[in-house]
Amino acid sequence: MDNTLRGEKRTVEVVWHGHACFEVKSAEKSVVFDPYLEVPGFATLDLEADLVLVSHEHDDHNARERVKLSGRPIDVAVKVIDTCHDDKGGKLRGPNKIHVIDFDGIRVAHFGDLGRDLSQDELEQLKGLDVALIPVGGFFTIDALHAAAIIRAIKPDVTVPMHYFDGVSGWDKTAGVEPFLEQFACVARHDKNRFTVGTFSDCVLVLKKALEHTAN
Repeated sequence: MDNTLRGEKRTVEVVWHGHACFEVKSAEKSVVFDPYLEVPGFATLDLEADLVLVSHEHDDHNARERVKLSGRPIDVAVKVIDTCHDDKGGKLRGPNKIHVIDFDGIRVAHFGDLGRDLSQDELEQLKGLDVALIPVGGFFTIDALHAAAIIRAIKPDVTVPMHYFDGVSGWDKTAGVEPFLEQFACVARHDKNRFTVGTFSDCVLVLKKALEHTAN
């Protein structure tokens, strides 16, 4: 399988707005995950969507007010896997939700601020993903090695790392993305903050930080 850019085009786009905020969109609908209030180095969000999904109630993930909802009904199946924000059963940082959506036949999982390893049953539920959006920076979440172990177990087509510090943007207590990338043979570095599902395959995909984040 070609693991770089391919000629085939799909109609579903994944957009990284910074930190752990992503948007999955087509011409007809859009879903936003984990909009942040303020995170160092990332621009203020001003988004529009049909649905907002929040992994947990911390303000760098639950700023629903940053997203204007369309009010339209949306045909997207959502599965929730309840996990924890730490490896102490949630006693340190509380609960966390992994959201798995079926968006026009494309399965995308957003891992939120996952803070513990996953059970075999949870891993089974996450197999067959087209796109996995997973934290890799550690301290507040799982670190690079734990994230890599999960990705190796579930084998998504494309993995996009999130929730890391790039030297300017993000929380400086977290690590950079490189320790995670070092765990994989195929890494693609895109020159945009978005990609169309189907243009990359069988790789870890690093998206470029957007200069601003507005509804489009």
